[in-house]
Amino acid sequence: MQEFQRKQLLERIGRDGATVGADIPDEITVQGETLDLRAFVFEIKRRDTVPKGERDRVERAKKNLRRERIQRKELIEDGDISFEEGEELARAIIGIDRALNALESLGPTDLEREAKAQETQDRKRWTKFLKKALGHDDDSSGVGVGRGR
Repeated sequence: MQEFQRKQLLERIGRDGATVGADIPDEITVQGETLDLRAFVFEIKRRDTVPKGERDRVERAKKNLRRERIQRKELIEDGDISFEEGEELARAIIGIDRALNALESLGPTDLEREAKAQETQDRKRWTKFLKKALGHDDDSSGVGVGRGR
C-alpha cells in the first residue's frame, strides 16, 4: 500500500461523521471469538434500559470492541497489507465505531437515571435523619425544638 493510501484510510476512520450511514457488521471476530455484532447491538438497543445481568456483558463487549478497533487500526498504520485489505479493515473499524456508538448511547441515560434515584433516596434519608435528630418526628405537629419556641 502506498503511504498516501494509508493516510487516506486513517483519515477516513478518524473522521467525525465516518459512522453516518455505515452498517454494523453482521459478524465480527473479536479476540478470536466470533460475535453476531448486529444482532447483539439490536437486542440490547431494543430495551429501554440494560438489565443488571446484561451490563457486564455489554461492558465486556465494548471493551473487546475497543481493543479490536485499536488492533485493526495498528494494522493499517504499521502492517504490510494491500490497499484492498486496508479498505476492508477501515470498513470494519467504522462498523465497530457504529456499534460502539449505539452501545455507548445506552450507558449515560441509564446512569443518569440511577444517579437521580440515588440522590432522591439520599435526600429522603438525610431529611428523615435531620427531623429525628431535631425532634421533628411528626411533620403534622408543627411543634418541636427550633420551631419558633
